Amino acid sequence: MEDLRITVGKNLAALRKAKKLTQIELAEKMNYSDKAVSKWEQGATMPDLETLKQLCDFYGVSLDYLVHEENIENPHYDTSKDKATFINRIIITILFGLIVFMIATLIFVYPFLFKEAKTGYWLIFIWAIPLTAIIMLVTNRFFFRRQKVVTLIGLSILIWSVLAGTYLHFLLFAPDKSNFWVLFLVGIPLQAIAALWFAMKSKRK
Repeated sequence: MEDLRITVGKNLAALRKAKKLTQIELAEKMNYSDKAVSKWEQGATMPDLETLKQLCDFYGVSLDYLVHEENIENPHYDTSKDKATFINRIIITILFGLIVFMIATLIFVYPFLFKEAKTGYWLIFIWAIPLTAIIMLVTNRFFFRRQKVVTLIGLSILIWSVLAGTYLHFLLFAPDKSNFWVLFLVGIPLQAIAALWFAMKSKRK
């Protein structure tokens, strides 16, 4: 069993180096500590089956691949496939965002087609922004292993677009329009919380 752990560990180390990642960078992508990655690669511990499957998917290899010593010196990792997958995931994220704005456009156009246009229909485009930010956060969670910079940007867009949409909605439809600007004060502590969370996570890394 010890020999198996060492073989798996050496293969994991070789694959990581072939992908030009540090242990810290891999740990960040896999949501583990760099100490855990180090123990895997040294053969001190073995990742559980679910984690091994995630690692195999990440590197594009099979579980069987990890237990063969002949792969250590010549890891079969194709960087071009990784780049293609990354580009495809970016395209999918953009497509989801475009779908949101397409639906918003249809909602905006519909009343004009039937001569029922009313004031404020353009607000649908403002509310499409936080929905797009949510899609950005979800795809970052599943496609890009929770990249923290992307998460911070997505949260910032979500916070301020929701506040802007609420402000413009009240500005158009509320009888008293004088004090709704104070809504943006809510965004300051929310943005501070997001920034501190990002700083804390970056420091842990």
